[in-house]
Amino acid sequence: MRIPAHSVCTAIRDDIVAGVYERGSRLTEELLARRYGVSRVPVREALRTLEAEGFVVTRRHAGACVAEPTEQEAADLLEMRMLLEPLGAARAAQRRTEAHLKVLRGLVRLGQERARRGHSEDLRSLGGWFHETLAQACGSPALTSTLAQLRHKITWMYAVDAPVSPVESWAEHGGIVDAVARGDSERARAITALHTERSTAAHRLRFPGGTDRSDRVRTSQHPVNMSALRH
Repeated sequence: MRIPAHSVCTAIRDDIVAGVYERGSRLTEELLARRYGVSRVPVREALRTLEAEGFVVTRRHAGACVAEPTEQEAADLLEMRMLLEPLGAARAAQRRTEAHLKVLRGLVRLGQERARRGHSEDLRSLGGWFHETLAQACGSPALTSTLAQLRHKITWMYAVDAPVSPVESWAEHGGIVDAVARGDSERARAITALHTERSTAAHRLRFPGGTDRSDRVRTSQHPVNMSALRH
């Protein structure tokens, strides 16, 4: 069975974000094809996509390499997110479906419960799922795709401190969903802008100055799950 390039692209992107491939390191088609158990064709297509997204650069005499964004480029990503996430929430208030609302409300209930009980280990993944669903609810494939790329790149470039008050943070999530459910675009935009601004303050650049690579992950901690790539 031929594994599609987008599945290979997702696997390589996830490994870049996780630090499996060091910033600036070469990404040879042969080694990648062997690692993921595919031919070089989907690897080549995946690398072109990742270059367009900014995760990969092509260098003369070296070929494809993991990109090394500057501090300014990383800061620009946070600024873009502060502009686009409120827009996405406003659009979601106009275009969300009942299915989106059901998922968002379920995530808020779960997040608020975990926050009250101090189960902080679950909150980051729940928050990511919340914002991904909110972006999907905006009804704009282009905006949804852009927000997804921003989340991936910000996760790659930044470590995020846990919120000082998880309960307050999830109360803001609840306020966003209430506004979206009422169709109140301006309220959804305003609460999301406040929430995004607060969360941005908790981001710490992983590679300050573009030279500190002491916390790179040089090898994958998990085997590649090719069954997941096939779905």
